Amino acid sequence: MAELLTGKVALVTGAAHPRGIGQAIASALNDNGATVVVTDLDGAEGLTQQGGLACDVTVAAETEHAVATVLQAHGHLDILVNNAGVGIGASDFLEITDKEWDISVAVNLRGIVNMCRAAIPHMQANGGTIINVASLAGLGALEAIPACYTASKFAAVGLTKQLAAQYADSGIRVNAICPGSVITQMHTQAMTLLAQSRGISMEQAMAEEEAGIPLGRSAQPSEIGATAVYLASDLASYVTGVALPVTGGMTQGL
Repeated sequence: MAELLTGKVALVTGAAHPRGIGQAIASALNDNGATVVVTDLDGAEGLTQQGGLACDVTVAAETEHAVATVLQAHGHLDILVNNAGVGIGASDFLEITDKEWDISVAVNLRGIVNMCRAAIPHMQANGGTIINVASLAGLGALEAIPACYTASKFAAVGLTKQLAAQYADSGIRVNAICPGSVITQMHTQAMTLLAQSRGISMEQAMAEEEAGIPLGRSAQPSEIGATAVYLASDLASYVTGVALPVTGGMTQGL
C-alpha cells in the first residue's frame, strides 16, 4: 500500500486507550508514513515510534507545550487530530450534574479550541489539516445519549466549520469525523445507558443498535483510522468544512 503521508508530522490527542479511536487513528497515520506524536492525560508512551506526551487538553499551557515539543523535535506540524473526548452524564437531562456539563464542554469543545489555538499559528505559513473527532450525536440527537455529550459534539462540529471558513485562505483544511457505533470502551458505556433506559439487557441493547445499522454491525476503530488517513492526505485536498458521518448508514436521529 502506498504511503500517503510520507514526510508529514501529526499530533493526535487522546490516544492512550488500546481500544480507542485515538490509538487507531495514530496507528493508521503511522502506517501511512506520517511521523506521529500522541498525547493523553497520563501520556501514551510507546504507542508509535515517537512515543507520547502527557497533555490535559483543557489546560492551554499544556496544549501549547505539546505543540512546541513537536515543533522542536520535528520542525513542523502538518496534521492535528483532536480526538480527546469524554462521554459522561445521565441519559435523563435533569439528572446531569453541573460538573458533568463543565467537564463535557471543557474536554469536547474547549480542548479542541486550546489545541487549535496552539497549532494554527504554525500552520498558517505552510498549510495543514485539522481533524476533529466529533460524533453522530453531533449531527442529531440519539436515544439515551447524555445531553451534555450531544451539545458539546454539536459545538465541535460548529467550530470545525467556522475554522474551515476562516483559515481556508491559509491552506488549512478543517474537517470533522462523526463516528456512529464503534467498538471502543465508550461503546460499552453507551450500551449500558441504553440498556438501563430501556430496562433491557446489554445483549438486547447491542442487538437493537445493530438492527438500526444498514451495514449490520458496529465499526472497528481501524475504520475510523482509515477515514482520518483519507482526510489528512492529498486524496482530500479539496475537502474542508465537512462533518463526515462514518456510521455504516446509521441515521443521525432528530
